[in-house]
Amino acid sequence: MVVVHTQPSTSEVKHKKNRRKIAKKPARIAPAEGAEEHGMDETSPSAGEQSEDVPSQQQEGWDEGDDEVMIDTDPSAPSQSAAPAFPPLPASAQRSTLKSEIRRIPIPPHRITPLKKDWVNIFSPLTEMLQLQVRMNVQRKSVEIRTSKHTKDVGAIQKGADFVKAYALGFDVNDSIALLRLDDLYLDSFEIKDVKTLHGDHLSRAIGRIAGQDGKTKFTIENASRTRIVLADTKIHILGSFQNIKIARDAIVSLILGSPPGKVYAGLRTVSARMRQRAL
Repeated sequence: MVVVHTQPSTSEVKHKKNRRKIAKKPARIAPAEGAEEHGMDETSPSAGEQSEDVPSQQQEGWDEGDDEVMIDTDPSAPSQSAAPAFPPLPASAQRSTLKSEIRRIPIPPHRITPLKKDWVNIFSPLTEMLQLQVRMNVQRKSVEIRTSKHTKDVGAIQKGADFVKAYALGFDVNDSIALLRLDDLYLDSFEIKDVKTLHGDHLSRAIGRIAGQDGKTKFTIENASRTRIVLADTKIHILGSFQNIKIARDAIVSLILGSPPGKVYAGLRTVSARMRQRAL
């Protein structure tokens, strides 16, 4: 029996196109096609003999490190590193369709009668300015607002909820409408016990210091800080911009802690003078 050794020809070695690094994996060389035709798998040349016939360029690349392996890639396949390109959206798709949202604002019992009297002044700006649907639910003692197909602003329902909530807290209708017309107005609420724990006559005197004689102190704080204040028993609600709310809250906290009204007035005069200078 004669064993014929075949050597792989250098012309059959395919030139690889791309290189990818695979950590700690030795390079593999496909067996020659001539050996498969004669069924001589057992007598195929070793890896050392095959590496002698590989072109010098590939051999130099493999000598640099064992972590590099040549892998064929299809040139017609798209590149993975290229960012996907999407066509621009049409104008009709950019208009977001609003889903129907519903908000229910509870009304305290002592504000239901004023709500019925001012109902025309309440639902008119909600329907005309914000294009919302409004109804009064007498059984649940709440006001329900809902978006419609005519509603254009995404935050319209939130503005409407803030408007109704401000009225439910005790603010006047004309003051509450400012929440719909201006974007930088907020509501801030806190209790006297959040500042200092008071009981009995001490609590009553603190409320009296905030209100003042005939409401003089409260009006002075409102005019100096350009805010609106509601005293509801031990709860205090402030309507205004962020900076103005801070000024009014600091004055009220000083009164709760026991500062005399005269000292608070002096501080408000200083703050109002600074505000006028900044306005100029």
